[in-house]
Amino acid sequence: MNRKQNTILLTKEEAGAARVWFLIDASGKTLGRLASEVVKILRGKHKPNFTPHVDTGDGVIIIHAEKIEVTGAKEAQKIYRHHTGAMSGMREITYRTMKARHPEEIIRRAIKGMMPKTRLAEAQVKKLRIFAGENHGLEAQQPIAVTI
Repeated sequence: MNRKQNTILLTKEEAGAARVWFLIDASGKTLGRLASEVVKILRGKHKPNFTPHVDTGDGVIIIHAEKIEVTGAKEAQKIYRHHTGAMSGMREITYRTMKARHPEEIIRRAIKGMMPKTRLAEAQVKKLRIFAGENHGLEAQQPIAVTI
């Protein structure tokens, strides 16, 4: 076994040229399990030529965000918090209310929480599109339908 194995590192241009878009249906999927798979795709860890310091990830389109599910008592107990910036401006929204008002925000927050807290990860999250219904309007990207 005298083969020498070389590590292949991609450049930014090569990674951009190889980018594809995936279409994922969130109907009946568990929130955390779906989010972890989406993070792998956004970061590019599903590719054999993954390079940590280059954005090698692909784009993801998620449809039917309103049909996402959670396990256990999270539906009654989970709380989303944000601050308005004003004094005593902490706001709390329950999972049920958030699902009724902004179901795509539930998935976005779960995915963003699993990403590294870096500038590269912020750029990778920009390739995420989430829609509450069936229509996404991104046919020009020719997304590949994936079942997770």
